[in-house]
Amino acid sequence: MARAKGNRVAFCVPMISLIDQTVEQFEREGIDHIGVIQADHPRKDYGAPVQVCSILSLQAGGLIDTDLIIVDEAHKVFKLIPRWMESGKVFIGLSATPWAPGLGKLYDDLIICSTIKDLIADGHLSDFRAYAPSHPDLTGVSVSAGDYNSGQLSDVMSERRLVADVVETWAKLGNNEPTLCFAVDRAHAKKLQNQFLSAGIPAGYVDKDTDRIERGLIGQQLARGEIKVICNVECLTTGVDWDIRCLILARPTRSEMLFVQMVGRGLRTAPGKDHLILLDHADNHARLGFVTDIHHAELSTGDRKTKGKVDRKDPLPKECPKCSYLKPAKVSECPGCGFKPERMSAIEE
Repeated sequence: MARAKGNRVAFCVPMISLIDQTVEQFEREGIDHIGVIQADHPRKDYGAPVQVCSILSLQAGGLIDTDLIIVDEAHKVFKLIPRWMESGKVFIGLSATPWAPGLGKLYDDLIICSTIKDLIADGHLSDFRAYAPSHPDLTGVSVSAGDYNSGQLSDVMSERRLVADVVETWAKLGNNEPTLCFAVDRAHAKKLQNQFLSAGIPAGYVDKDTDRIERGLIGQQLARGEIKVICNVECLTTGVDWDIRCLILARPTRSEMLFVQMVGRGLRTAPGKDHLILLDHADNHARLGFVTDIHHAELSTGDRKTKGKVDRKDPLPKECPKCSYLKPAKVSECPGCGFKPERMSAIEE
């Protein structure tokens, strides 16, 4: 619509992995004559009316002349964006998790086009089945900047029993499906990978420093079934369009954004996929609820009134005592195994 009016458009992404993916999607929709601003990308063309830009490249090289700026993953606020907004241009932010503190100071309105629950109901996202097979003791882990201290968290989650339980649970419930495993840090991710390999399960490893080519090759190995599990840390929460049918959450978090972004990696639909298997070894569901229960009706300005405010209408899910399936609190019979607790009489004979 902007192009039909003769306006120039910049589409800004926070990660290099999103550049080519965005260009390909635009061209499928009939948007051509696209330039790319990202280091020495071969499609660099400053004269093109549509520019797909790496925000980091813009921060290093300077702003460009454009009429409309669309910011992908807008919950990631780079210092360039507030400065660019001072120009008076029109900005549209896109995010599945627009709940970052202070976002309401940058954007005027929150437009909720749809929710995860709506998208699942309409078949645009996959349904999921969640299990809570482990319950780590986080009582000694401190909290800073709203989330757990990663160093202390790694020590707890790297405990031998918890690492072994991740592999044993996957072998039991993972159905041999292509899997992403979210770890706390590199050391924890490596321990998990080695535990899978020791059990004869081919597993890969990815972190934020894994280059684009190697990451692509690992994704292809997963698609071909040559590896079954990818243990990752600090990445693969955005910009991944792999066919993932099982997720292992071995990374406890208090952040709704991180939680939803992690689960979102497995919610893409695919032929033959009727649900995502969620193996929560971090008690994230017990802490935050199902991703379909997390709602915010307004942008956060960063003050105490809106910071972290959740519009949750449903109580937290309950764990089935027999199979660890996570079910809505008001559901008595377990959808996973059919177990139904019987009311016990308090009368002694």
